[in-house]
This record gives sequence, C-alpha cells and structure tokens, in this order.
Amino acid sequence: MGNADIRRLDREIEKATKKLEAVRRGEWWPLNGSERRAMARALAGGAYQITRGRSAGRSEQRMDTTGTAAEMRLNAELMALHGERQRLITEAARAKAAKKKSGWF
Repeated sequence: MGNADIRRLDREIEKATKKLEAVRRGEWWPLNGSERRAMARALAGGAYQITRGRSAGRSEQRMDTTGTAAEMRLNAELMALHGERQRLITEAARAKAAKKKSGWF
C-alpha cells in the first residue's frame, strides 16, 4: 500500500472524471452496453415517431433519463474512487506514524 496504489487511483479518478464530463456533453462512448442499447432504442423509436408525423417527446425523455442514469453511475464510481484514495492515504499516514514512533526512521 504505497504511492503506486495512490497513483493508480489518481489515474482511475482522472479517467472517471473525463467519462463524466463526456456524458454531460451528451457523448455515448462512456456508456456501458445496456445504456447504449437504451439510447439506440430511444433514438430509433423517436425516428419512427417523427417519420409518422408524431412528436418524439417520449423518446427524448427516455434518452435524457438514460443519460442521467449514466451520469449518476459515473458520479458514484468517482465518489467510491475518492473514498478509496482517502483510505489509502490515511492508512499510509498511520503506517508512517507508527514507524516513526517505534524509532525506525
């Protein structure tokens, strides 16, 4: 449990942050498989409704809901990564304090 683990978590946090920003911009690449399928279904349904001369409001709402769910998932992942990083930092500080207290410099 050292700096390597913290650096690894920092990289994961950076990736998750980029994914979250991309989802907020409406990009699909950070979505998982089920979210992509839901978006594609909503898009196809909206296109069908428009070709029939009807409103695609319900399909747009489904796409917004799917995007919000993906945003919540990525936000929860980011919070978990931050919590794990904080745990590792606290653990490293305790180990360092115990080592210093025992006289091993």
